[in-house]
Order: sequence, then structure tokens, then C-alpha cells
Amino acid sequence: MQDRYDFQSIEEEWQQYWDDEDIFKSEADLDKPKYYTLEMFPYPSGNLHMGHVRVYSIGDVIARFKQMQGYNVLHPMGWDAFGLPAENAAIQRDIHPNSWTWDNIANMKKQLERLGISYDWEREVATCHPNYYKWTQWLFLQLYNEELAYKQESTVNWCPGCETVLANEQVVNGGCERCDSEVIDKDLAQWFFKITDYADELLAEHELLKDWPERVKIMQRNWIGKSEGVEIKFPIDDIDEELRVFTTRPDTVYGATYMVLAPEHPLVTDLIAGKEEEEDVKEFIAEMANKDEEERTSTESEKRGVFTGAYAINPMTEEKIPILVANYVLMGYGTGAIMAVPAHDQRDFDFAKKYDLDIKVVVKPEDEEFSGDTIDEAYTEDGVLANSDMLNGLDVDSAFDKIADYMEDNDIGNRNINYRLRDWLVSRQRYWGTPIPIIYCDECGVVPVPEAELPVELPTDADFTGQGESPLAQVDDFVNTTCPECGGAARRETDTMDTFVDSSWYFLRYTDPNNDEKIFDSKKANYWMNVDQYIGGIEHAILHLLYARFFMKFINDLGLTDVKEPFERLLAQGMVLKDGSKMSKSKGNVVDPVEIINEYGADTARLFILFAAPPERDLEWSDEGVEGASRFLRRIWRLTAEYIDQVKDLDLDNIQFPNLSKLEKELNREIHQGIKKVTEDLDERKNFNTAISAIMELVNAVYSYIDQVEEENIKLLGSAVKSIVLLLAPFAPHMTEEIWSKLGYTGSIHKQEWPEYDEEALKKDEITIVVQVNGKVRDRVEVAADITEDELKEVVLSQDKIQDYLEDKELIKTIVVPKNLVNLVIK
Repeated sequence: MQDRYDFQSIEEEWQQYWDDEDIFKSEADLDKPKYYTLEMFPYPSGNLHMGHVRVYSIGDVIARFKQMQGYNVLHPMGWDAFGLPAENAAIQRDIHPNSWTWDNIANMKKQLERLGISYDWEREVATCHPNYYKWTQWLFLQLYNEELAYKQESTVNWCPGCETVLANEQVVNGGCERCDSEVIDKDLAQWFFKITDYADELLAEHELLKDWPERVKIMQRNWIGKSEGVEIKFPIDDIDEELRVFTTRPDTVYGATYMVLAPEHPLVTDLIAGKEEEEDVKEFIAEMANKDEEERTSTESEKRGVFTGAYAINPMTEEKIPILVANYVLMGYGTGAIMAVPAHDQRDFDFAKKYDLDIKVVVKPEDEEFSGDTIDEAYTEDGVLANSDMLNGLDVDSAFDKIADYMEDNDIGNRNINYRLRDWLVSRQRYWGTPIPIIYCDECGVVPVPEAELPVELPTDADFTGQGESPLAQVDDFVNTTCPECGGAARRETDTMDTFVDSSWYFLRYTDPNNDEKIFDSKKANYWMNVDQYIGGIEHAILHLLYARFFMKFINDLGLTDVKEPFERLLAQGMVLKDGSKMSKSKGNVVDPVEIINEYGADTARLFILFAAPPERDLEWSDEGVEGASRFLRRIWRLTAEYIDQVKDLDLDNIQFPNLSKLEKELNREIHQGIKKVTEDLDERKNFNTAISAIMELVNAVYSYIDQVEEENIKLLGSAVKSIVLLLAPFAPHMTEEIWSKLGYTGSIHKQEWPEYDEEALKKDEITIVVQVNGKVRDRVEVAADITEDELKEVVLSQDKIQDYLEDKELIKTIVVPKNLVNLVIK
């Protein structure tokens, strides 16, 4: 065995061996427990970045560890390959998105292979391949057949300069990123999925997500936003129309002093027609059209509004109250109109103060009196009703029920449940995406593409200019077709699907990726699903994870799987930072993974990025940390090289160590303590950094043992080296594979059984007891681990140092904390 660790030749050799021997190939085996570990698949941008290295290293450690524990492991990889960046690249580089994407996939696959990630590449999928998106289209048709896919008008970002629809990410500061034209709203007919039909189920089954981070579950609950309340009808003065308002606080209706509509509310046009306020309102609406929802509703944004000149009638007081249009109300939530109760909502309070609108207190503490003229902020606590006629003196809950009953009995309103969640808009006016399998016929109307004709393939002869309609709409051979029902001339849908559709079911395709007859074999899916460990960024906490859960429930409803939740456990890893910021080319702080691999090797890159921080926290890049990881691996290599001739070919299976010396017992305890710590950190806590630290402590213990003995116990030393190599295998798979073979073992180390610890070996013969006097540490004593309490007191009191403290003092009490400390209370 060479003294120098030549990572370049070793890593290449073992990567080839794994490939040749199909070490990581997986097949369904009903006789073995399965473990499905999955990292969110990447967009093929061309090169891996350090965030990729982190997430894939985390997944690989889990996969290798579970394989060594005896599980039948599924660990696949694929590519989320459709999307806008490919179209931008086509325009900027004059290269077709198809070529650009597949070239990037090839390059990133090589980089992943250089990292030594244990993927079963025979299960590789790419969402841009027809044999994948055929089944995405098939799922669209199933949703359509179940009336969960529908088309209606919706607002899009429209660039008048390019004469095209823009994605949200193409709008920069209200302008087009291509030509800087001011982006406007435009209504287009688009396709939606009825995810709202599953809102209750998505909420109800949150209890199944017990191994998800709580913050992710909270984000999803808030996004769905279920609210129970009353929808109230407010007549409009002088117009035969009414405003419908959903509120969770109908008990405060007597305190409603004005109404606020979203600028997009369909009644605004009628309200302002012919009034002197008309032009001001139109200008305000035009201004709001260029503001996104996040900007309008942010707590940091100024609340702005304009009077429409119209009034509503409060149905409980018959009072006329002004109707305004404001930036902080959206059509996407509730009815797009609110009754403003400024005394009891801080947002309404601030708005009322700004525009000098009435504030009327209707809820107050039971024994206090105050009015809208005297309060400095909205009162939002519980209390009793006041200034509310029939509700006066009732608590909030009782008032809710009474007013809801009254409104329903008198046709003023009705109980209702509202959701913040909106149906999923899946239409994209872009080329590089899954074609929507719909045909339009003048005679037959909307006609789904027959399943036998799938996939509707994406043509490869589209031109990319960034101007005008989607390139797909200009490919006549694609657009013009025949109607499947009447055989007449027809047109294909030219919108493509949101790429979130592609990624909402890919984990199922991995279970049976080469099936040409159906989306997947249910027996295989039921064996592998659900994903035991899913790993990815917190930025996907809402959309991707919510959409995947929706698809899983729909697929379960189709009878294709037995499971209803896709991911058993979720690990949301932190970002990789440098100089305190996320790595980016513009900041000049990018670290290229390939350069690190070339200089230090893949095992060093993996070990550093797993050791530097707990997986859920952000990680600060450190060149010194990389050097440290490299030194640690070389230290293990040198240890093995020095003793290889002595420990090679030793039979260490089921070995027992009777009659060990004190130093030997301590090393044996360190071995089993290390096995216990690493196993628990990987299996239960997913604390990779502390697991690596435990291996480092074991290595230190081995070197300490060697330094203190004149002649090593070679079998014990061999057991230590074997344990270190096995424990390190998931983290540094190449070097440990090499050492394993040099030790004389046959077969891949990653096919070996994970070591088990011995509880007896963990027991200490002696323990250190801290001795305190009046709570301050004054001494430490070494005692037998099984010493009795009375014996311990006797030993402590016999110590010379303690005798000095007790001289001329009275011992009041002796407090013993077993196996830890003794505290003497004296005066």
C-alpha cells in the first residue's frame, strides 16, 4: 500500500468498478425491506454548483448507509429539463433548447459520477424526453376526464414591445428583461388544475407528515389558508347590484365603516361610470396593474386607495358607507372585496386614519370603555360586543353564532368556508415545455388527444427570436391537425405546461422508468413508495411539495397506488454561502466543485461539505475547512498504510477481547462508542457533522493508544481500523473502498454489513466524579464505575484537598448525583 493517497487514480478506478459491477442497481424484492432515498432532481443548467454537491452528498450518505444496514435501496437521479432558461439560451447563444439541454445533462452527469454518487443510472429520467412527457400528458387527460382540468381567462404579464407573454421571472422592476418595455396585464384563456378540490384533504393529512420540518408544514397550512366565516351581501346605493364580502368576523359587522375593493374587481367599472372620480380611479387601476401581489400586500408597502364615488349599505345598520379601491385587496382571495372594520383590524385602522374614515368600536374589554376617537391602534383581543344592537354584551364566539344565524334567516349572508389557495394555473405561453394534449375543432369544440396518440411531440424546428407569440404557435405542421372526433381541420393547443407539473410525479416514474405500456406498474410503485427520505431546498416548501402531494392524492384516487402521501420524511438543507452571501457570479464568490475535486478529490469535497454544518443550516465555505478534511483523510490513509502488513487478512468477525489491559479496554470502548454515535446520528438525527466528528474522535483514540503502548494488540488495532473504514464508507466511498480491498476483503465495502456496537464494551471500569464544595468545583476523583453511594462519599471525604476545605468547618449536607458529581455543603 502506497504511503501517499493518490485520490485521482483511486477515485476513477472505483467509479469504473461500481459501474461495471452494477453495485447500485436496484430491483423490487418483496423479501427485503426497501428504502427509497431521493434528492430533488436538478435543472440541467450545465454545471454543478456547491449547493448541488451538498444535497447530493447528503442523499448519498443516507443511501449507502441504508444499503449497509441491509435495506434494498432505491436511489435514482434525473433531470427537471423543461423551462425558460433553455429558451433564453436559444436566443442568446443561437442554439436549440433541445441541444443545449441534452449537452448540459451529459456534462452534469459526468460531474455527478466524479462525485461518486451511488445512483442507479438505469432509472434516469428527463422530463424533456418523449417517453417521460407522454405520461405527463396522460395525467393531464385523466385530470381533464375527471373535470379537474379546465380553461378560463386569467391575467398574464404582457410585453407590448416583444408582443409576448412573460414569465414572472422575466419581469424586472415592472419592465421586460429583454427590451425594458413596461409590462402590462392582459387577459388570456388558460388552463388550470382544480387543486382546490383537494384543499381539505391536503390540510387533513398534515398529521401524516410527522417527519417533516414544522416550519414547512406551517408554510403549507398558511398557503392553503382555510378560513371559516360568513359571506355577507352589501347592497349598493342607487345601483341594482350588491357586494359580496367574506369575513371570518361577522360579529364586527356593526363596526364596518367603509368597503374596499380590489382594483380588478368586476364591479368597479359600474361603480365609477359617469362619476367625477372615474378618471382618478382608472389611473389608480392602471398603476396597480404594474404591481405584483407581493409588493401590494407587503407589510412594508404603503396602503393606498381612492374613493369610487359610490356607497354601499351596511345591511345591519342601513347606513351608507363609502366604497374605495385599494392596493392591499386582491381578487385572488375571498371575493375581492372586504368590509373594513378599522377599530379591530390594524391594516384597516391605518388606512382609515390616512384617509380620515370613520372608526367605530364594537368589541371591547368587559370592564372598559373606549371609542374610535380615543384609541391609538386597532383592538384585536377578545372581548364583549358593544354598539352592536342585538349582539351587545355577548362574547365573540356567541356573537358569531347569533349574527350568522340571523343573516342566514334573513337572506343577508350565509356561512361559508374560504381558502387562500387558488386553482393551479398550468398554461405557459412558451415552447420548451410539455405540450398540452388538447385540440380545438370548429365543429366539435375542445377535444382531448386520444391516449393512443400520445405523446404529442414537441417539434424541433421552432425559431427563437424573443418576439411575438410562442415559437410553438408558429410551427404550422404542429398547429394544424385533424379532429379526432369528426376528422375535420383542427388546431392544437400551443400552450405548454408549467414545469411544476413535470416535477409533481417524477418520483413515481423512477419506480418503473422504462415502462412503455403504462405510467408505471402499480406493484412496483406500491413496493417502493412512498419516498422514505426526500431532500431538497426550503424554497420548494410550498409549490413543489404541495403540487406533488396533490398529484399523489389524485393518482391514488385513480387506483394506481396504495399510498396518498409521496414523502415520508423531508430534510430541507441549508444553502452554501461564501463571505456571508449566497454564491453567485455577480458577487464573484463562486467556488467551482470541479476545481475542488481536481485539487483535493471527491471524498474531500464531500467530507467537508457534510462536516462544516448541520444539514438544515446554511454552510459557510471555508478553504481552511477543505484543507482540514483533506488532512483527516490522509491521516486515516497513513494509519492504514503503517499497519497494513500486520492487520491485513485478520479474521475479525465476531471477535472477543478477554483480559484486556486498561488502555486496551479504553480503545475497545471508544470503538463501540464510535459505532453507536455514528449509527444514531445517521439513522435517527441525520446529523452528518457530528457523525464525522465521532469518527475523528475514534481516529484520535487509536493514535493515542499507539502512542501509549510499547506493543500494540494487533487484533484490537485491526478491529479499530476496520470499524473506522466501515463507518467512514458512506462519507468517503472511494478511499474506504481502496483501503477495504488492501485489507484483504473481497467485494465492495458498500455491500458489507454495517457494524454493530456491544453494550458491554461501552461500560467504563472507572469514571471521573466532580467534587464541589458549596457549588464550586474543588477536585476530581477517579472511582470504580459500580461504586456505591456510601463508598463514593467515603472516597471523596478522604481526599487531602477536600480535607483542607473541611478543616474547622461543619459539613451540613452531602449531595450525590450518581456517576457525575458530589457537592459538599459546609458552613
